[in-house]
Amino acid sequence: MSPSRDSHLVLFDVDGTLTPSRLLISEEMDKFLDELRKRVTVGIVGGSDYVKQQEQLGGGLIEKKFDYVFSENGLVSYKNGQLHEVTTIKDFLGEAKIAKFVNFCLHYIADLELPKKRGTFVEFRSGMINVCPIGRNCSQEERIEFFEYDQTHKVREAMVAALEKQFPDLGLQFSIGGQISFDVFPKGWDKTYCLRHVADKNFAEIHFFGDKTHKGGNDYELYEHERVIGHRVTSPADTKQQCEQLFLSA
Repeated sequence: MSPSRDSHLVLFDVDGTLTPSRLLISEEMDKFLDELRKRVTVGIVGGSDYVKQQEQLGGGLIEKKFDYVFSENGLVSYKNGQLHEVTTIKDFLGEAKIAKFVNFCLHYIADLELPKKRGTFVEFRSGMINVCPIGRNCSQEERIEFFEYDQTHKVREAMVAALEKQFPDLGLQFSIGGQISFDVFPKGWDKTYCLRHVADKNFAEIHFFGDKTHKGGNDYELYEHERVIGHRVTSPADTKQQCEQLFLSA
């Protein structure tokens, strides 16, 4: 089927897919997405909150640049430039359980021996909790350093295993994404959550481009979903090349 805005929805992860991790979108990619949107319906879906997505994607009202903006896996959603729906983890868990979870995380991180620690180890978002062993206040250089350290020492994997053991009855899912942190949310609130916001459109094809598509990565569930045609990418340049071949070559 020839791609069109009515028949094709193309969703993108942000970090590692449209931008280098936590860095700004390039002018070339920004212009490319404008061209792509003339041919197909375009959306983004990421674990970050709206403000972080906005920072990475050039500032301004990003909900005007994309047909769909799905922040926090779609728990905060924008459609056609307007805020559509907000779902909160606070309502799901309650304050008492959240407090116990956060306390455990902070105690665990306090006992970790890491080359560096900074600040903001637990970030509460609308639809999820983000846990960062090094602290989200780290510099870009420190972010890369931790990522390389984590590749060898599996700091995030070990912490996820400890949390799964400590809180088996909370119904939580853990997703390692990006370079320094992992997301925690109720089971089923992964990136596939965004699909419920487009179900009424009956797109013939839904494509998703992401870089963390391995099991345990935060793109895995959407990449593997039966309703979705998944595309694994290695960089923003790879994303652009694959999209050009699929949607702009005709």
